[in-house]
Amino acid sequence: MWAIFALFSAIFAAITSILAKIGLENVNSNLAVAIRTIVVLVLAWAIVFVSGAQAGIGSISRRSLVFLILSGIATGLSWLCYYRALQMGPASRVIPIDKTSVVFGMILAFVILQETITVKAIIGGSLIAIGTFFLIF
Repeated sequence: MWAIFALFSAIFAAITSILAKIGLENVNSNLAVAIRTIVVLVLAWAIVFVSGAQAGIGSISRRSLVFLILSGIATGLSWLCYYRALQMGPASRVIPIDKTSVVFGMILAFVILQETITVKAIIGGSLIAIGTFFLIF
């Protein structure tokens, strides 16, 4: 089931990039991120309340809360940089560079989360990096 959600994540991310590039025309990239963030905030809280997940707020540990806040900061910085890059450059080159986050994520998973490094992961990550290089140059 997780793979289906991951696939939908990729599809929505692709749609997001194209819609953002169109929407950034004559709009400050920071303002665009703020508008996007409000929409995401309203949507996320609506889903929380519709699903009844708000009952779990009190059981979130301090450690989890700190890491979720740090993740939110990283997300915000990522979105600010991404929108600025989309505004300045062609989407067909910005998007592949952004997707190198897959390679960086894999490296961080190996180093920080101590996940197992496999030959398949090294080959796959290398192919993503090489493919990105060919797409942008």
